[in-house]
Formats: sequence, structure tokens, C-alpha cells
Amino acid sequence: MAMLAFQRATRYIHIPATDAPRLTRFSLRPPNSAEVEFADGRAFNLSAEFLRVYSPAADSKIRSIGGEKVIFGRRHVGIMSAEPVGNYGVRLLFDDLHKTGIYTWNYFYYLGSNKFSLMRNYIKTLKKHNLSRDPKRK
Repeated sequence: MAMLAFQRATRYIHIPATDAPRLTRFSLRPPNSAEVEFADGRAFNLSAEFLRVYSPAADSKIRSIGGEKVIFGRRHVGIMSAEPVGNYGVRLLFDDLHKTGIYTWNYFYYLGSNKFSLMRNYIKTLKKHNLSRDPKRK
């Protein structure tokens, strides 16, 4: 059961290197989003919440419910900075201090290409577990 949950949580980060065209532009629009453009002409604007929820990091402050990866309360999260990692990606620093995931250019392409279905699944999962995109009030 634990292995199945791990496979479900990580399946989206295993994208062959040949899937994504060459990155032509990366720009950070702090605190709300990152924009990426690729050689095939596709461009994606990815919100900070979306990037935080789909962080490729293993320790992305998740709540495991029945083996399902659920990150919640991140509607207003912001991106503070981006640090280059080699020539293949960036490490994003979010204002909730999450900074351990490396977003490869291939992963950005995957996220952008599947943005609407991924966001729909995220919202569906939150509803299923009676959780919210909004942070808990103190």
C-alpha cells in the first residue's frame, strides 16, 4: 500500500528528457507566478500555488490521507526567488519556506501541458478530503 501511494505521488516527475522542447525563456513574476517558453512556441504561466502543490520535493509538507498526497492551504503562497540548478532547472523558494524541490525544464513543460487537468484533480482531492485551498485561520 505504501509503495502504491509513493508511486502515485511521484509518477508525474518521471518525464523522459526527450519529451520537452528546449527552454527559450524563464521568468519569475514574484510573488504570483513563473512563466516559461519553449522552442515549440508553447508558453505557460504557472501560478505559485500550482507550483507549490506540485512540488517535486519529497518533503513538500504533505498530509497523507489514505496514501494520497494532499497539500492544502496554499492559495496565497508566493514565490520569493528562483535559483538556477545546472542548466536543467531551478529551485524555487516559496514564502512558506519550502525550497527543496528542483523544477526541471521538462517538469515545467509537463506541468504547463497538463495544467488544467492537474488543477482539476487537485481541487477534486481537496473536496474529497474536506480540505481547502485557503490557509487555516488561527
